[in-house]
Amino acid sequence: MSVAVAFAWGAFSSASLFIGEALAGPMEKRPRATGLIMGFGAGTLLSAVAYELIPETNLEHGFWTGIAVLVGALAYYVGDRLVDKRGGANRQDIDADAAHGSGAAMFIGALLDGVPEAFILGITLQAGGGISVAFVTAVFVSNIPQGIAGTTSLKAAGYADRRVFRMWTGLLIATAVTAAIGFAVADRVPHQGLYAEGFAAGAVLTMLADSMMPEAFEHGGSTVGLVTVLGYLVAAALTFAG
Repeated sequence: MSVAVAFAWGAFSSASLFIGEALAGPMEKRPRATGLIMGFGAGTLLSAVAYELIPETNLEHGFWTGIAVLVGALAYYVGDRLVDKRGGANRQDIDADAAHGSGAAMFIGALLDGVPEAFILGITLQAGGGISVAFVTAVFVSNIPQGIAGTTSLKAAGYADRRVFRMWTGLLIATAVTAAIGFAVADRVPHQGLYAEGFAAGAVLTMLADSMMPEAFEHGGSTVGLVTVLGYLVAAALTFAG
């Protein structure tokens, strides 16, 4: 494994944003379907938190792992509130016809959502010596509905297709670089990245509870619960298969 490989996997995990962008138009009149996809993605991320970011081995450092989770949650919460106040509150809205937000703030918010996952991807590549199919799948799948919602919100804010594409390209490069940085500094992270994984787990859980799952339920209805469990089981199966 090398920094270049980590860069490539970081880019791949965010490449599904372009799938979301392509689907934004066709899915515009199908918010329920988008909500169900978002619920499935939320389930895969929940599984990643449970089996990849806070596995049983991390509990040997239970107190400090818990502190790391709490710090990650607080960091995301504060960052998210700042982004929301500056016009990025609608970045995950599936139905954003009346959205009036700041494209820059939406981009920063999307970056805030993706950086913890990319950083941990790089660390796990270094520490584990191989790629976690389940974790990459979870991030890849969850980025599809985020790409749909983000594209819808950006277009509602007046951004042209070409500009949206450039923004997603910038985000892909940023997450790829973050994954490469995670790989490069993994040896310097205490306890082989256990606390960094806890930090990312807290950030991801807060994001799921704050925006992704409520948005999925609002548009997908009660069926989202079943689809979320399905996403969880699929990602769990990939974890154990690997």
